[in-house]
Amino acid sequence: MSQPQKVEKVSTRIWLEEPEPTNSFAARNAWLHGYDVYGEMLGRARWADMMYLLFRGEAPTKAQAALLDALSLVLANGGPRDPAVHAAMCGAVGGSTAASCLMAALAVGAGRLGGGREVLSAMQAWEHCGLELEAWQRHLSTPPAEAASVWPTTEHAAGFEAHGAGMAGIVRQALSYLASISPGPRLGWLFEQRHALALAAGSSPAMTGVAAAALADLGFKPAQGEMLYLLLRLPGAAAHALEQGETGHKQFPFFQLDLLDDPGKASA
Repeated sequence: MSQPQKVEKVSTRIWLEEPEPTNSFAARNAWLHGYDVYGEMLGRARWADMMYLLFRGEAPTKAQAALLDALSLVLANGGPRDPAVHAAMCGAVGGSTAASCLMAALAVGAGRLGGGREVLSAMQAWEHCGLELEAWQRHLSTPPAEAASVWPTTEHAAGFEAHGAGMAGIVRQALSYLASISPGPRLGWLFEQRHALALAAGSSPAMTGVAAAALADLGFKPAQGEMLYLLLRLPGAAAHALEQGETGHKQFPFFQLDLLDDPGKASA
């Protein structure tokens, strides 16, 4: 009795592969949403083109690719002050593996305090409020009730500073430039209305808010924006982890603490 023939089925609209005739585990050709990656895109497309096509399913316009490229630079390195970068550095100085350091950065940088979930919430606010200042003022003064989830309740408006009232210099520079090249309306509107929004929120727009506006201008959905934000922030975490792994714990950049009642000084 003959055995039924096994037919390989891959249920994805994203990727199509043609296997090598002599090795079914290796691909002879590969297409991403209909584009020949290694035969047509390689040597012609940029990294931003690949990311946009991968997530959106269509090739970006020149303006969209330029905005995504600039946003990637803006988010590439949060610096040692950033909790996600600091987490990767802590892993490296303790001897953790490369994957562990990156997972630490993702875990710490995933939440509602400067993380991916905050970007998702900010993008959802764009969907709800659009370019209506009054809608934003209502949203910021009376945030909508949050559904029960694994994430702690947010203590500040998504996309706005959690600590300082004024806009950080790098946030201002990033918003100004990205607004000047964006093919969408949100970044420009955010730049124009930043003072009114800051008054309603009690704090200025943060880098998460700039990223959310940029990702929305690019046409990404909130869930896609959250994922991309996490990816785009990994390079800095990786670089700082590598550096810290080499310098060791004796040169770890702890933030200075000024003790008001230092027992060491009292006994001296």
